[in-house]
Amino acid sequence: MQPDERVTKDYLEAFARIARGIAASLEGTPAAALPVRMFVAGGAALYLHTGARVSEDIDASFSRRLVLADDMSVAYRDVDGRTRILYLDRNFNDSLGLLHEDAYAASIPVSLPGVDARLIEVRVLSPLDLAVSKLSRFSDQDRADIECLARERRIDSKTLRRRAGEALKGYVGNIDTLKNTIDIACGIVDAARAPSAPKRGRRGA
Repeated sequence: MQPDERVTKDYLEAFARIARGIAASLEGTPAAALPVRMFVAGGAALYLHTGARVSEDIDASFSRRLVLADDMSVAYRDVDGRTRILYLDRNFNDSLGLLHEDAYAASIPVSLPGVDARLIEVRVLSPLDLAVSKLSRFSDQDRADIECLARERRIDSKTLRRRAGEALKGYVGNIDTLKNTIDIACGIVDAARAPSAPKRGRRGA
């Protein structure tokens, strides 16, 4: 996929520099172990899909265990001219939240400048799986992100309910709470997709 047209070139270059740094650490790796797949979630995935919200960190899982340099951060200029820092979140853990078992298989490869896909293949969670991943914590920001995906016509309540229900089958714990969260999330999606719902304009400053 190509990132949303509202994603800034400077952000993409910063993201690509981090990916290139990961790729550099893989030089000399046996060909049978390559490419390593980088599965992007969280705010970075939302921004690549919609251009709606700039995230300072990259939440990502990998198809292999990696030894990376200590500093995986890059400074860049945002559209307002301010310096921002983009960094790889080393504390991200995808085992504690709701995620469909096929989410990584359904992820979408994203094109980034100068990144050698033979070493590191950058993939972004699909909009649907990204929405599912936000149901466990379901903070105000998660609700806003789900609303954004719906407003941008990237998800609908029927497929979200089905995908989340399928994901629940692989989980233990307080599932009843998650079922209620799914109901609330689907209501948010329906409201955001309603014909009278306000549309978000192009991202400016």
